[in-house]
Amino acid sequence: MNPFHIDLRHLPGDGKQLQGTELASFFALPETDTARAESPLTYDLQVIRDDENLVITGSVEAEFSLECGRCLERYRQRVDIPDYVTEVPIEKEGIIDLTDAIREDILLTLPNFPRCEDGNVDPRDCPAEGRFDATESPLAPETPGTGKGVWSALDNLKN
Repeated sequence: MNPFHIDLRHLPGDGKQLQGTELASFFALPETDTARAESPLTYDLQVIRDDENLVITGSVEAEFSLECGRCLERYRQRVDIPDYVTEVPIEKEGIIDLTDAIREDILLTLPNFPRCEDGNVDPRDCPAEGRFDATESPLAPETPGTGKGVWSALDNLKN
């Protein structure tokens, strides 16, 4: 039974406590994704119903490996949200599945542009640091004032 399936008809007035772990497969990340779940999800949550929402508070934690956008090596990143809070709207009485909301909130904390020097499990310097810095001089010689610039090519287009 999925602990994140909450039956509103049997939810006590003072809420429900959820504690435990879920396998790394909980995150349902495809094999081709640059992020991989490396540890189970650990959670300690309180689920309370208000008038229009289920309010979930507590803590969640999981560890991932990410591919560095600079050196393409994998590094570990721990997601630890000790003050987790989310609300799920109650659309109808019955069973509400909190899985997607919790999964999404955790995955959204992962960096959009992962860099291994930002990893919080095994801190390190990126081996590609400095290899892609901007150059001081232009790659092709340019003489100021010659031609109309690169945008002049658009003037020559026929409608």
